[in-house]
Amino acid sequence: AAAIAWQESGFNNAMVSGANARGVMQIMPGTWDYVQQNLTERPLDPNSASDNVHAGVLYLKRLLTETGGDENTAIAGYYQGLQSVRDRGLYDDTHQY
Repeated sequence: AAAIAWQESGFNNAMVSGANARGVMQIMPGTWDYVQQNLTERPLDPNSASDNVHAGVLYLKRLLTETGGDENTAIAGYYQGLQSVRDRGLYDDTHQY
């Protein structure tokens, strides 16, 4: 998770990507909603760095579960989207990620 946070934002919670991913873990709005509705038992503050990391870790854990513990596929899914990885394989930039 720390490596993902560094790669995604350099640990910068103020980072917003061109695709509107936000925070330390660069979580997309739809992913944030999914985590909030399905993976956490408490409300998360989208402006909080610790809640952003918490949400990212919960989502990464979910990806690990969905991939049967395959870390490489889970990490690729975090970056590219798991369904895209399954349907299209890894993009060149995902390999670098």
